Amino acid sequence: MDKEYLINEKPAKALAVFTVPMIIGNLFQQFYTMADSVIVGRFVSEDALAAIGASYSFTNVFICIAIGGGVGASVITGHYLGARNYKKMIQSATTALISFLILSILLAAIGLMFGRDFMTYLNTPENILDMATDYLHIYFWGLPFLFMYNVISAIFNAVGKSRIPLYLLIFSSLLNILLAVFMVYNLGLGVRGAAWATFIAQGVSVLLSVLLLIREFKKYASYLQTPFDSSSLSEMSKVALPSILQQSTVAIGMLLVQSVVNSFGSEVLAGFSSAMRVESICVVPMAAIGNAMSSYTAQNLGAGKAERVRKGYHAANQFIILFAVFTCVILELFHTPIVRLFLGGGGTQLAYETGTGYLRFMGFFFVLIGLKMSTDGLLRGAADMKMFTIANFANLTIRVVMAVTLAPRFGIAMVWYAVPIGWLTNYIISYLQYRTGKWKAAFD
Repeated sequence: MDKEYLINEKPAKALAVFTVPMIIGNLFQQFYTMADSVIVGRFVSEDALAAIGASYSFTNVFICIAIGGGVGASVITGHYLGARNYKKMIQSATTALISFLILSILLAAIGLMFGRDFMTYLNTPENILDMATDYLHIYFWGLPFLFMYNVISAIFNAVGKSRIPLYLLIFSSLLNILLAVFMVYNLGLGVRGAAWATFIAQGVSVLLSVLLLIREFKKYASYLQTPFDSSSLSEMSKVALPSILQQSTVAIGMLLVQSVVNSFGSEVLAGFSSAMRVESICVVPMAAIGNAMSSYTAQNLGAGKAERVRKGYHAANQFIILFAVFTCVILELFHTPIVRLFLGGGGTQLAYETGTGYLRFMGFFFVLIGLKMSTDGLLRGAADMKMFTIANFANLTIRVVMAVTLAPRFGIAMVWYAVPIGWLTNYIISYLQYRTGKWKAAFD
């Protein structure tokens, strides 16, 4: 297919071709953490599952920073591709790789030094604190791999090569599962075995992705003059920094929510962790459509085709409604066996009630996060970051305030009652900004 198909093909077809490999790839990316949870939950203990769940909210802060960096690289690289400015396209890609490699090393050092202190601050139950800390330390050694993979994947997506990250994810996810089973079940390494499996799989994946990126960009080698360009970093930062701020602020807010959940004990934490893993799978299509809208918007605005962005937005929302209906049906019919996949037959009644209660409630509301993500994706792709940031901050504030103030008084269910309210608020703010049409001139 034409490398500029996001600009030239019919909007619905272009988004479908771009999004489907990304959905499959993101599903396999979720299998990284999901495999850890399933394997330790079934082969080690409910406490081991809770330990990984307690670690997840903290590691998610760093994941969100990596994703935010990838967004900046993707939007600017896609914009220059649409404008056929290949010199700036290459410079933005190489500048992103160098910048986020340095940042990842600094953040890894912080995580290694203060990981246990943070877990203690988050009210992590004492009986799982050591396991959670062990998992975190190994995770932070592999943080540069995580950053490099996300930025490289974003660059591939920006230039319309979303199948390459897909193939890498399939390979590395399967490798991760095999290694995790071997290290946890056969070698008896417990939570540390799951962490080492992820470390190795991500490392191999990054090595392959670097080699493939070099091969892909050989055709543009004549345009590369300097691998690091301060003006490219400045342009990227205008998109990346607000996105990182939004992503990491939400993640930090969810840390506060996690501290509330932790205070209910390891049984509730195990059930909540299993439900959150399932939620992360359910939002994959929505997130992929949002990311696709970013690349689609960036390329079409770069090519001066703003009207195609509106048509693509309408097509994206139709896809979201289909995914939301399918997700709702699956969760309402199969919530118990899904939670059992994580907890096994040895899970406590309280853990099951927590996990199934969350999923049955949330099944009706995934359409809201889908509409939010497609609208946010359009604004992000247009580099219209002000209202994007405000909308996401409002979402976060609602979720944190309701969890912190109401859950201790009325029960754990208050944590998830706040979620759709936050999603709806975010969508309304972003949609009103979309309706103004100001995003068309955001790159100017």
